[in-house]
Amino acid sequence: MKILVTGATGFLGGRIANDLINNKKYQIFATGRNLSNLELLKKKDIEIFQGDLENIDFVNRITKGIDIIIHSAALSSPWGRYDDFYKANILSTANVVEAAKNNNVRRIINISTPSIYFDYQDHFDIKEDFLPNKFVNHYAETKYEAEKIIQKAFLDGLETLSLRPRAIVGAGDTTIMPRLLKAQTQGKLKIIGDGKNIVDVTSVVNVIEAVNLSIDANQQALGQSYNITNGDPIKMWDLVEMILEKLNFKLNKAKIPFVVGYNIAKAMEAMAKLNPSYKEPVLTCYGIGILAKSMTMNIDKAKSLLNYKPVQTNFEALDEFVNWWKNNK
Repeated sequence: MKILVTGATGFLGGRIANDLINNKKYQIFATGRNLSNLELLKKKDIEIFQGDLENIDFVNRITKGIDIIIHSAALSSPWGRYDDFYKANILSTANVVEAAKNNNVRRIINISTPSIYFDYQDHFDIKEDFLPNKFVNHYAETKYEAEKIIQKAFLDGLETLSLRPRAIVGAGDTTIMPRLLKAQTQGKLKIIGDGKNIVDVTSVVNVIEAVNLSIDANQQALGQSYNITNGDPIKMWDLVEMILEKLNFKLNKAKIPFVVGYNIAKAMEAMAKLNPSYKEPVLTCYGIGILAKSMTMNIDKAKSLLNYKPVQTNFEALDEFVNWWKNNK
């Protein structure tokens, strides 16, 4: 079976490609923009394509003969111009679907995001049909539009489904934990809100488990979107404190009220929008909200239709990240 992983030079896409190549039933192809990361995959007998999914000719070329596409490529950021998110998340997904139809690709497994749920409120046990009154940023908006493209493709005859993994952690993480550690080393990390907010996180190993199950999913499981987590909600600031202690840091337990942090971030965003460079500010409203608000997700549908069961715990995922960080930083 020939499987193409898009976004394979990123954290999740790279981990997926590296895991799948161990299964001798699969021939793995990978695409991304970072040539050095692609070369690392090539050394593991993964066939690589460097290019841009916004180019339909490129996407048509690399999907010829492919059986399954794992679409992990995306612009994932709390900040940026809508046009960039449109191209990376909507246009690229549309191109993947069009090329899949042109080349008789059987199945697309789309990596989506639970950011579509976020609205600066506490939410518990969220199910897949929940939507806020307004999306919090361009990332959430365009990823939801990408999901709609994937869903339409299913109605048009392609085998598709979407996974929504929450807060991915593990070896190779380039986003969540590194940002917190950077703030810690700069003396800027403080508890936002009352420090009691409860969240779900997802081990990258568990996301890979969900992907493997999706490859073999039956017809009943297709055409759906699935929440994916470790299934073990935890107080966010307990989790952060555990990570810091494992790396010999001490959490500053001074608390900043959510409203104060949000208003500071809002002012910083307003200033950034006036700057021609449009550079992401040190604080974003979304970032403040994620650190202060509770969000837990119901994974019953994934358990029922995909037979999903988390294979790695929160603590094992944290240990995986810590060991990797110590050996690579």
